[in-house]
Amino acid sequence: MERVEVTTVVYANRERVYEFLLDFPGYAAYSEHLKRVDQHGDGGPGTRYHLAFAWWKLTYTAHSEVTAVDPPARIDWAITKDIDATGHWRVESVDPPEGEDAATRVHFLVEYDADSASVGSVDLPRFVSLSWVVEKVKPKIRTEATRIVERVVVDLEGQRRDVDLDVDTGSVED
Repeated sequence: MERVEVTTVVYANRERVYEFLLDFPGYAAYSEHLKRVDQHGDGGPGTRYHLAFAWWKLTYTAHSEVTAVDPPARIDWAITKDIDATGHWRVESVDPPEGEDAATRVHFLVEYDADSASVGSVDLPRFVSLSWVVEKVKPKIRTEATRIVERVVVDLEGQRRDVDLDVDTGSVED
């Protein structure tokens, strides 16, 4: 399993950050490759999402489901079709820096098994292998995770600033 975790501090209170993250369909505005999000449910456990991605000559709709929530601390999810992937948003209050009223540390984690991708799940152009696509997509996952967290900060704080991001990638130990 591969993993990508992006962590940063947002200058907003934990409850506001958590409620903002529950609005998953809004994420389509943050990603260059996520074109549309369809929601089936209220955002709680059992809520399903269809995420329409487009990159290069490929289109793919991921099917995900919220597996657990622990307001205002955590939102867990899993991909339910074509690839083994799970993740979560975790939020925790931290001491705000001078001049700020509140601060929340936000963690976005994705764990996935690239080798679990189903060959028939993606309509590949002629002479393109799924393994080639998987190797090209791995760095895009890191880039997209980073972009999403940066844009979440802008929307929550209402202005752009230099955001300190901690990006950790690697393999998940069994």
